[in-house]
Amino acid sequence: MTAPSRDRRRAFFRGHVAEHIAAFYLIAKGYRIMAMRYKTRSGEIDIIARKKDLAVFIEVKARASIEDGLNAVTAETQERIRRASDIWISRRPHPVDLGMRYDVLVVRPWRWPAHFISYF
Repeated sequence: MTAPSRDRRRAFFRGHVAEHIAAFYLIAKGYRIMAMRYKTRSGEIDIIARKKDLAVFIEVKARASIEDGLNAVTAETQERIRRASDIWISRRPHPVDLGMRYDVLVVRPWRWPAHFISYF
């Protein structure tokens, strides 16, 4: 197997940095980070956060514009996150006690992250 290209490594690194920026932003807004890069066979969730009795599943996109970030969250991406969130919720001790919400957080260069609550 060949090594990943330089552009692919940069995109991977940029994605990790954006996820950490998003996590710090969410913590500052009063969220508690429950998991980052939660992986299942069904898919991956970038950030799982909690605020009171609400579990928030957040897709993070590092893009130059808000429009590009939101357009990158396709129906397929949404379904993948929903399937993975169902698995995460089912593994909680009292899953009935938690509400669920799906957000998108777009991280742009040199700007505050744009947080879209209940995006899908």
